[in-house]
Amino acid sequence: MSDDPSEPVRAALVAVQLPDVDDVAFASSIAELHRLGRTLGVEVVGTVTQRRVSLAPAAVLGSGKLAGLRALVGGAAATDEGRDGDPDGGDLDVEGDQELDEAQAEAPDEVRDGQPAAPGAIDVVLVDHEISPSQARNLEKATGVEVMDRTAVILEIFRRHARSRAAKAQVEIVRLQYLVPRLREQGKAKGKDRQRGGIGGKGAGESSLELDRRKIRDRIAELTRELDAMAEEQRTQRARRRDMNRVALVGYTNAGKSTLMRALTGSDVLVADKLFATLDTTVRPVVPATRPRVLVSDTVGFIDKLPHGLVASFKSTLDEALEAGLLLQVVDVSDPSFERQLEVTSEVLAEIGAGEVPRLFVFNKIDRVGDAEAETRVAAELRARWPEAIVLSARRPTDVTALRERLCAFFARDLVEGEVHVPYHRQQLRGEIFAACEVLAESYDDQGVIFRVRAHPALLERLRAA
Repeated sequence: MSDDPSEPVRAALVAVQLPDVDDVAFASSIAELHRLGRTLGVEVVGTVTQRRVSLAPAAVLGSGKLAGLRALVGGAAATDEGRDGDPDGGDLDVEGDQELDEAQAEAPDEVRDGQPAAPGAIDVVLVDHEISPSQARNLEKATGVEVMDRTAVILEIFRRHARSRAAKAQVEIVRLQYLVPRLREQGKAKGKDRQRGGIGGKGAGESSLELDRRKIRDRIAELTRELDAMAEEQRTQRARRRDMNRVALVGYTNAGKSTLMRALTGSDVLVADKLFATLDTTVRPVVPATRPRVLVSDTVGFIDKLPHGLVASFKSTLDEALEAGLLLQVVDVSDPSFERQLEVTSEVLAEIGAGEVPRLFVFNKIDRVGDAEAETRVAAELRARWPEAIVLSARRPTDVTALRERLCAFFARDLVEGEVHVPYHRQQLRGEIFAACEVLAESYDDQGVIFRVRAHPALLERLRAA
């Protein structure tokens, strides 16, 4: 798919409703893939849905729905097809020599949101599932256009939005891991099954497929070494902040975390109405400054069916959530499926080991639920279900001020009073004391400065031992 946003890209969307997915969740997942597509600059002009016990092993859809998809896509694949939709006149490939699941009755779903397209009118087919390489290849053969499953769409968004060296390396590793099992199908399409000789080769040499796999393994190893070095730097930076009050913003993508980050800290972080606009962790102090200082970190957003490889790859980024004293779980309350988003975020936090970190729900975008009467009603309903939660709009200064006061009160609970004696030759500690403690009084004796402070017990002990 082209990176040029000026080139319009039209897509058809394919989704199969499985027995364990209810109608609300199914509709929400389709709407989410629409938003993912828009983030890539793709306009979904038609949707093909089907209810099935499982994805068809050959091409996701049954033969009837596959014909509907070909008609929607248009082009050569819709008019020059072989058995079960192979435009080359051959059979579709089925993993494990399975046959097409013709026995499953097709539900009376219809092609929606579009009519049969003119030849070449649709450029790509988006599939709202993670599909196998042969299923993707069969869909491409049947439709004659590029096919991207949900994982491929998310990975492409991450690739385009990655800015830092670490984020780019993390995304490239996952994309290469995703590509490896698909090389065989690409090889079939491009005739890369032949072997070839070469310097250092054995026998007839290695095939293009083997060569590509080896290059990918080498590249992944190289990127992993780079990430390990960068992770050590990040651990060192976090170690310097270990005694500070730390808050991590977590939540679904596009829930308003970066807007809230900007409002709390005054930092110039990127704010965009796009999915996964933020991939790099940013750490900034709350403003106006508090004593002790409170640091806020913005983290990568979550999404339903987030590829496990991305969760693992971004673990170093998500470690900010693990080491925080408090998680602010930001929820877009204006989204009809916000409760499912709550579940997804909780599942990912549990997966990375942050399920036990203290958490405060922040229901954001209350100003988007309707008029003043609707806003009051929704806010009351939310507070009745989650009494400790904060309901706000990150664009209202009064709401942000109330949240800031709540953060200060949370961290003030654990503070104790004590004295720290700093010798005159250790005055470099003054900066740390004023940043991490609330200084109540300052006096002097012959040996140094005596600070009367309120601070966390562990920090107090460390300063006294310094």
